Amino acid sequence: MTHRCIVCAGTSLKPLYEGILQCRQCNYVFADLGLTDEELFNLYTDRFFCGGEYKDYLADKKILQKNFKLRFRALQPFLERRHKSLFEIGSAYGFFLEVVRNHFDSVQGIDVHERGARYADEHLGLDVIQGDFLQHDFGNEKFDVVCLWDTIEHLREPQLYLRKISSHTESGALIAITTGDVESPVARLRKQKWRLIHPPTHAHYFSTKTLTRLLDSHGFNVIYNRYCGFYRSVDSALYNILVLRHGKSRAYELLQRSGAANFDFYLNLYDIMYVIARRR
Repeated sequence: MTHRCIVCAGTSLKPLYEGILQCRQCNYVFADLGLTDEELFNLYTDRFFCGGEYKDYLADKKILQKNFKLRFRALQPFLERRHKSLFEIGSAYGFFLEVVRNHFDSVQGIDVHERGARYADEHLGLDVIQGDFLQHDFGNEKFDVVCLWDTIEHLREPQLYLRKISSHTESGALIAITTGDVESPVARLRKQKWRLIHPPTHAHYFSTKTLTRLLDSHGFNVIYNRYCGFYRSVDSALYNILVLRHGKSRAYELLQRSGAANFDFYLNLYDIMYVIARRR
């Protein structure tokens, strides 16, 4: 199978790490996967949100919303009176939409995870669609702000998402994205052991240059790019390190029972980029 770079359309690729390829022309990095849409969507079951990539997404609502408030605070200076509608791709259980619902005339979201979309609808009263953004028919609907929080790296073909976003936005609309920076000092130091390299759920590894170039090719100019930190529960961090990475369930249980995990902390490793771009 011949791969074509989604950023520069080049076909000259080289192995970077096991199962990870890099474009020789623009340095875009991606996982060498051949997943169908069905196989990809099957990765995001209840297990993903409870016991998989997240220990318990619902239980972490308070901390997750602290992070979403930080993201929105950075976005607010770029909002204008014309930005009346917001759409989130990968809205999960609707926690971000709940935070910002009173700041827009309308907020909507979409996620492939059925239980998350249902929770957002039934418990939070939000307009969240369960389905595939690429397949859903939005008719002539236009969005003023589109957000993808830690989502673009999960998509099979992010360039198609940006193309569709472009077709449903007008000049002046904003797109806000958070994702890992594969050229950050931490990523360069850790190489294949960088915590964000874990295909198949993470399939794309952008840098400032490659993400900027991809956005530009779909009509968006980057107007903001900073590294962003995040809040995390000690419990969740210990679960990821001890259980998911090292299989030490007993050690995790002992620490959890001791009460040592009942806190949260703020961390910025300067390897998560927050990019805001404006539609030309």
